[in-house]
Amino acid sequence: MIDEKIPLGLKEDGTPFRVLLADDSLFIAKQLGQIFTSEKFEVVATTTNGAQAVESYKELSPDLVTLDITMPVMDGVTALEQIMAYDKNAKVIMASALGKEDVVRKCIQTGAKSYILKPFDRTKVLERVVFVLHH
Repeated sequence: MIDEKIPLGLKEDGTPFRVLLADDSLFIAKQLGQIFTSEKFEVVATTTNGAQAVESYKELSPDLVTLDITMPVMDGVTALEQIMAYDKNAKVIMASALGKEDVVRKCIQTGAKSYILKPFDRTKVLERVVFVLHH
């Protein structure tokens, strides 16, 4: 029997976890998207500002959201507040550059479940995502 590793992006019933990405950098969004799709997660939408992220969350009800802290129109902190007000059980992970520890702390207090640092380490991103989805 071949022991195949079950992709991290699949639920017990075999359906993929649905992920919403919010980042104004197309490079970062693409990089995150590749990390997710490599493990069979379904990226249901990629948005470039916080306002789009909030609207997409309400429309698509994803299992997980990654929110960049610094985005145009509406920043990630405000988007997080609005998503949490809409759905207190939302699973949101903040994406941050180094040096934003105070903002990350505020986001965790507001309801974010975790954070990932740029530049992304694939293993750390997946560890945090799996932890958030299963807790």
